[in-house]
Amino acid sequence: MKNTELIQKYFPKAESEKLALIEKLWDGYVEWNEKVNLVSRSDLENLYERHILHSLSLALFFQFKPMTEIMDLGTGGGFPGLPLAIWFPESNFTLVDSIGKKIKVVEDLAERLNLKNVKAINARAENVEGPFDFVITRAVAPAEELVRWSKGKFVKHFAHELRNGLLMWKGGDLEEELKVVGKLGPKSFFLKDYLQEPFFETKRIVHIPMN
Repeated sequence: MKNTELIQKYFPKAESEKLALIEKLWDGYVEWNEKVNLVSRSDLENLYERHILHSLSLALFFQFKPMTEIMDLGTGGGFPGLPLAIWFPESNFTLVDSIGKKIKVVEDLAERLNLKNVKAINARAENVEGPFDFVITRAVAPAEELVRWSKGKFVKHFAHELRNGLLMWKGGDLEEELKVVGKLGPKSFFLKDYLQEPFFETKRIVHIPMN
């Protein structure tokens, strides 16, 4: 069903303007998915849960401060960057992907929603210059590769309770993957602690401090 009830369930104090933009974002994805295969048919039916709420889950335990610079590495069709840009309008989001047709979708949706805090770049992430406070990424590559691609892109000083670094949306068994980057001090936030839907049972957001 096309509504924002699921978002309001977890963000009961969300401003009506943000919810209206989220609904408009949904409309845009439905339209674009007929032209570009952004998500599967089953995922489209569950877009609010599996993509929009999944992206916004970060905001249940962490808030970007105004003027924070964020790069969405391998954004695909705009997740998690576009929902978070709606939620944090005073922060700046650079959405990066090497696939041009996906960046075209991001550019169109950002324009439709008048998201002045979004910039879309068609490039490999390692070729995008920083500095950024955080690099966010959702199920793009193993943590070791993401650390390598993000190296040297971070602001030296930090202003959040989490140090500047990677925020990775991940799922499944990550024991071996995180062991490889263990010396960097990764910390997992398990989404089942914040969200009741079964989809989130094995999902987490992993923070890796990078400076």
